[in-house]
Amino acid sequence: MNEQGKPFLVDLVGDRLIVWDHESSRQLYKMGYFGKPVGIPKPKDFNFDAPLSLDLIEGLYLLKRSIIRVFSGKRDLNATALQRIASRLHEGFSMKYLVYEDLRSKDYVVTPGIKFGCDFAVYEFGPGIDHAPFLILVMNEEDFMTAPDLVRAGRLATTVKKRFVFAVVNEARNEVTYLVSKWWKA
Repeated sequence: MNEQGKPFLVDLVGDRLIVWDHESSRQLYKMGYFGKPVGIPKPKDFNFDAPLSLDLIEGLYLLKRSIIRVFSGKRDLNATALQRIASRLHEGFSMKYLVYEDLRSKDYVVTPGIKFGCDFAVYEFGPGIDHAPFLILVMNEEDFMTAPDLVRAGRLATTVKKRFVFAVVNEARNEVTYLVSKWWKA
Protein backbone atom coordinates (compact mmCIF):
# COMPACT_ATOMS: atom_id res chain seq x y z
CA MET A 1 0.00 0.00 0.00
CA ASN A 2 1.14 3.51 -0.69
CA GLU A 3 1.72 6.21 1.91
CA GLN A 4 -2.00 7.03 1.90
CA GLY A 5 -2.85 3.41 2.77
CA LYS A 6 -4.25 2.66 -0.69
CA PRO A 7 -3.09 -0.07 -3.09
CA PHE A 8 -0.75 0.93 -5.91
CA LEU A 9 -2.51 1.07 -9.30
CA VAL A 10 -1.09 -1.30 -11.90
CA ASP A 11 -1.98 -2.00 -15.54
CA LEU A 12 -1.74 -5.42 -17.18
CA VAL A 13 0.11 -4.93 -20.48
CA GLY A 14 0.70 -8.20 -22.32
CA ASP A 15 2.45 -10.46 -19.82
CA ARG A 16 3.77 -7.63 -17.61
CA LEU A 17 2.26 -5.38 -14.98
CA ILE A 18 3.20 -1.71 -15.18
CA VAL A 19 3.17 0.88 -12.40
CA TRP A 20 3.09 4.12 -14.40
CA ASP A 21 3.33 6.60 -11.53
CA HIS A 22 7.02 7.19 -10.78
CA GLU A 23 6.56 7.89 -7.06
CA SER A 24 4.51 4.71 -6.69
CA SER A 25 7.22 2.84 -8.62
CA ARG A 26 9.90 4.01 -6.19
CA GLN A 27 7.79 3.14 -3.13
CA LEU A 28 6.90 -0.34 -4.37
CA TYR A 29 10.49 -1.12 -5.38
CA LYS A 30 11.71 0.05 -1.99
CA MET A 31 9.23 -2.26 -0.20
CA GLY A 32 11.12 -5.38 -1.24
CA TYR A 33 12.83 -4.90 -4.59
CA PHE A 34 9.63 -5.72 -6.45
CA GLY A 35 9.81 -5.29 -10.21
CA LYS A 36 12.36 -3.49 -12.34
CA PRO A 37 12.41 0.18 -13.27
CA VAL A 38 11.84 0.45 -17.02
CA GLY A 39 15.07 1.37 -18.81
CA ILE A 40 17.24 1.05 -15.69
CA PRO A 41 18.80 -2.44 -15.65
CA LYS A 42 20.55 -2.09 -12.26
CA PRO A 43 19.19 0.76 -10.17
CA LYS A 44 21.77 1.94 -7.64
CA ASP A 45 19.19 3.37 -5.24
CA PHE A 46 15.48 4.09 -4.90
CA ASN A 47 15.63 7.54 -6.55
CA PHE A 48 14.84 6.56 -10.14
CA ASP A 49 12.32 8.35 -12.33
CA ALA A 50 10.67 5.58 -14.36
CA PRO A 51 7.66 3.29 -14.47
CA LEU A 52 8.07 -0.09 -12.77
CA SER A 53 7.58 -3.39 -14.59
CA LEU A 54 6.44 -6.37 -12.51
CA ASP A 55 6.25 -9.95 -13.70
CA LEU A 56 3.00 -11.82 -13.14
CA ILE A 57 4.32 -13.88 -10.22
CA GLU A 58 5.29 -10.73 -8.30
CA GLY A 59 2.00 -9.16 -9.27
CA LEU A 60 -0.10 -12.03 -7.99
CA TYR A 61 1.87 -12.04 -4.73
CA LEU A 62 1.28 -8.30 -4.24
CA LEU A 63 -2.37 -8.49 -5.33
CA LYS A 64 -3.13 -11.26 -2.84
CA ARG A 65 -1.75 -8.99 -0.11
CA SER A 66 -3.81 -5.98 -1.30
CA ILE A 67 -0.63 -4.02 -2.00
CA ILE A 68 -1.62 -3.43 -5.63
CA ARG A 69 -4.79 -3.23 -7.71
CA VAL A 70 -4.54 -4.65 -11.22
CA PHE A 71 -6.45 -3.33 -14.19
CA SER A 72 -6.82 -4.81 -17.65
CA GLY A 73 -8.21 -1.84 -19.54
CA LYS A 74 -11.03 -0.67 -17.28
CA ARG A 75 -11.57 -4.11 -15.73
CA ASP A 76 -10.38 -4.49 -12.13
CA LEU A 77 -8.79 -7.97 -11.84
CA ASN A 78 -8.94 -10.05 -8.68
CA ALA A 79 -6.29 -12.64 -7.77
CA THR A 80 -8.23 -15.53 -9.33
CA ALA A 81 -8.55 -13.72 -12.66
CA LEU A 82 -4.88 -12.72 -12.70
CA GLN A 83 -3.79 -16.27 -11.85
CA ARG A 84 -5.97 -17.65 -14.64
CA ILE A 85 -4.41 -15.23 -17.16
CA ALA A 86 -0.87 -15.94 -15.91
CA SER A 87 -1.41 -19.71 -16.05
CA ARG A 88 -2.42 -19.43 -19.72
CA LEU A 89 0.66 -17.35 -20.53
CA HIS A 90 3.33 -19.21 -18.52
CA GLU A 91 3.88 -22.94 -18.26
CA GLY A 92 4.11 -24.15 -14.66
CA PHE A 93 2.91 -20.82 -13.28
CA SER A 94 1.14 -22.24 -10.22
CA MET A 95 4.20 -24.27 -9.16
CA LYS A 96 6.52 -21.30 -9.64
CA TYR A 97 4.15 -19.05 -7.72
CA LEU A 98 4.08 -21.50 -4.81
CA VAL A 99 7.90 -21.43 -4.63
CA TYR A 100 8.00 -17.63 -4.99
CA GLU A 101 5.48 -17.16 -2.20
CA ASP A 102 7.32 -19.61 0.07
CA LEU A 103 10.68 -17.88 -0.45
CA ARG A 104 9.18 -14.42 0.10
CA SER A 105 7.55 -15.68 3.32
CA LYS A 106 11.08 -16.56 4.48
CA ASP A 107 12.16 -12.93 3.82
CA TYR A 108 14.22 -13.64 0.72
CA VAL A 109 14.24 -11.25 -2.23
CA VAL A 110 13.24 -13.27 -5.29
CA THR A 111 13.89 -12.09 -8.84
CA PRO A 112 13.53 -13.75 -12.25
CA GLY A 113 16.46 -16.06 -12.97
CA ILE A 114 16.17 -16.12 -16.75
CA LYS A 115 19.65 -14.68 -17.28
CA PHE A 116 21.04 -17.68 -15.39
CA GLY A 117 18.85 -20.21 -17.20
CA CYS A 118 16.73 -20.98 -14.16
CA ASP A 119 13.45 -19.80 -12.64
CA PHE A 120 14.65 -17.50 -9.84
CA ALA A 121 17.70 -15.78 -8.43
CA VAL A 122 17.36 -15.40 -4.66
CA TYR A 123 18.97 -12.70 -2.54
CA GLU A 124 19.27 -12.50 1.21
CA PHE A 125 19.22 -8.67 1.21
CA GLY A 126 18.53 -7.42 -2.31
CA PRO A 127 20.01 -6.56 -5.71
CA GLY A 128 22.80 -4.03 -5.39
CA ILE A 129 23.27 -4.90 -1.71
CA ASP A 130 24.47 -8.47 -2.10
CA HIS A 131 24.88 -10.99 -4.88
CA ALA A 132 22.21 -13.66 -5.23
CA PRO A 133 23.67 -16.67 -3.43
CA PHE A 134 21.02 -19.07 -4.80
CA LEU A 135 19.67 -20.06 -8.20
CA ILE A 136 16.32 -21.86 -8.13
CA LEU A 137 14.93 -24.36 -10.62
CA VAL A 138 11.29 -25.30 -9.97
CA MET A 139 10.38 -28.91 -10.62
CA ASN A 140 7.30 -31.04 -10.12
CA GLU A 141 7.75 -33.97 -7.77
CA GLU A 142 6.97 -36.25 -10.73
CA ASP A 143 9.71 -34.79 -12.99
CA PHE A 144 12.80 -36.78 -13.85
CA MET A 145 16.28 -35.37 -13.65
CA THR A 146 19.05 -36.89 -15.72
CA ALA A 147 22.73 -36.96 -14.87
CA PRO A 148 23.47 -34.33 -17.56
CA ASP A 149 20.79 -32.08 -15.99
CA LEU A 150 22.52 -32.34 -12.64
CA VAL A 151 25.97 -31.71 -14.11
CA ARG A 152 24.64 -28.73 -16.11
CA ALA A 153 23.17 -27.21 -12.94
CA GLY A 154 26.40 -27.75 -11.05
CA ARG A 155 28.56 -26.25 -13.77
CA LEU A 156 26.29 -23.20 -14.03
CA ALA A 157 26.27 -22.63 -10.28
CA THR A 158 30.03 -23.05 -10.01
CA THR A 159 30.66 -20.67 -12.93
CA VAL A 160 28.57 -17.87 -11.36
CA LYS A 161 29.62 -18.72 -7.76
CA LYS A 162 26.14 -19.56 -6.51
CA ARG A 163 24.36 -22.53 -4.99
CA PHE A 164 21.94 -24.31 -7.29
CA VAL A 165 18.67 -25.21 -5.59
CA PHE A 166 16.03 -27.57 -6.91
CA ALA A 167 12.61 -26.52 -5.60
CA VAL A 168 10.55 -29.70 -5.79
CA VAL A 169 6.83 -29.01 -5.64
CA ASN A 170 4.00 -31.28 -4.55
CA GLU A 171 1.02 -29.26 -5.81
CA ALA A 172 -1.58 -31.53 -4.22
CA ARG A 173 -0.20 -30.76 -0.76
CA ASN A 174 1.04 -27.22 -1.56
CA GLU A 175 4.50 -28.25 -0.36
CA VAL A 176 7.95 -27.28 -1.52
CA THR A 177 11.10 -29.27 -0.73
CA TYR A 178 14.45 -27.64 -1.44
CA LEU A 179 17.42 -29.69 -2.57
CA VAL A 180 20.68 -27.76 -2.55
CA SER A 181 23.62 -28.93 -4.60
CA LYS A 182 27.03 -28.40 -3.11
CA TRP A 183 30.07 -28.98 -5.27
CA TRP A 184 33.56 -29.59 -4.05
CA LYS A 185 36.90 -30.10 -5.68
CA ALA A 186 38.52 -33.51 -5.32
